[in-house]
Amino acid sequence: MSRLNMLLLALLIACALSLINAQYRARGTFVDLNREQTLEHQLLQDWDRLQYEQSAQSKSARIESVARNDLKMQAVSPGLTQYLSAPAGGTGAMVDVPVPTASAASAPASGGQR
Repeated sequence: MSRLNMLLLALLIACALSLINAQYRARGTFVDLNREQTLEHQLLQDWDRLQYEQSAQSKSARIESVARNDLKMQAVSPGLTQYLSAPAGGTGAMVDVPVPTASAASAPASGGQR
């Protein structure tokens, strides 16, 4: 009977060590879960912030401001618009057209098609 007791004791110790190991792994998994939930929360905050920034950057007033101030663009006006037409022969040959300068752009073009 002594051998049976020793066998049962060894089995009991093995079960206890297995339980301790399982609890240790469960705690580690729980810590990992908390870490990932914190990361998820941070990523959701970043996502919301980026969506807000994107909506702020895509507003018409901001785009117009950047175009005028940074890119030095101007609104289209009929006085600055040039219309090009193909040659009468229809050959499709390229024609050199002079580009207006700043002083010539303020005066309306004469003789051109509109």
